[in-house]
Amino acid sequence: MSGQQREYPYTLFLIPGALAFLAVIVVPFLMNTGISFTHWQGVGTPEWAGLDNYRALLDDDAFWESFRHSLAMVVAMAAIPTALGLVLAAGLFDFVGKHFGSRTASVLRACFYLPQVLPIAVAGIVWSWILAPEDGALNDLLKAVGLGSLRHDWLGDPDFALYSVMGVMVWVQLGFPLVVFMAGLQRVDPALYEAAELDGASWWRRFWHVTLPQIRPEISVVLLWCTIAALKVFGAVYVLTKGGPGGATNVPSYFSFQSFFETTQVGYGSAVSTVLTVIILALALVALRLQTRTEDRER
Repeated sequence: MSGQQREYPYTLFLIPGALAFLAVIVVPFLMNTGISFTHWQGVGTPEWAGLDNYRALLDDDAFWESFRHSLAMVVAMAAIPTALGLVLAAGLFDFVGKHFGSRTASVLRACFYLPQVLPIAVAGIVWSWILAPEDGALNDLLKAVGLGSLRHDWLGDPDFALYSVMGVMVWVQLGFPLVVFMAGLQRVDPALYEAAELDGASWWRRFWHVTLPQIRPEISVVLLWCTIAALKVFGAVYVLTKGGPGGATNVPSYFSFQSFFETTQVGYGSAVSTVLTVIILALALVALRLQTRTEDRER
């Protein structure tokens, strides 16, 4: 009884968080799901529509195109930053830190992480200036170095706009995996690297056979976190291209925004956001399940 009395006060600290989660996450999600079964323009009384909005989604080419763009964002915000972050973190930790000091490595790490600190609206505006077709810094730089023929309307050409946004998102996202991986490298036993060096292993072999296996949990967390961020990306698309030109950079979150506020198809926009939420939740649950199984096997 005394043990239960000692444990009971600690559960009280969970109540504020649980209430906030209920009010901010659960209730809005349930309300949004309910609206997705209606035809509603945001005013008046919603009209029950059943599964009409979801049936319409299945035949909506713009919806499926936005999901294909979302997969490209997963590459730009999860796959590429994770791969680059691994190599850069290992280089900063294993080379820069040893030859130039930990302070230099920390300064470089902070520089890579700076885009994560900037508000996405600020970063988007700056990059829209850099990529501007007439007086943008990138086109001016190409002209200055004699590559003026490569000047382009980076955000206005449907063939280049998505790749331009992807490039910006790689720059924005790179700092997060770099910082996580450098933190993970702190817990790796230095004796493993010393043994590999004594065996004559090159830097690349030490990275492949020592670094990667030791920070596998961090890699799983980064991939999951960045993939979720890529699936729900909105701010960069809104600031840089507003889904254009011609829907070339549209993603599900912005597609839902357009349905809500531009075409006033609130029920349809709710259906899009509901589907996106379910996909993200399913992905997170599957990833966590796989990670748990992997950890259980290793034990």
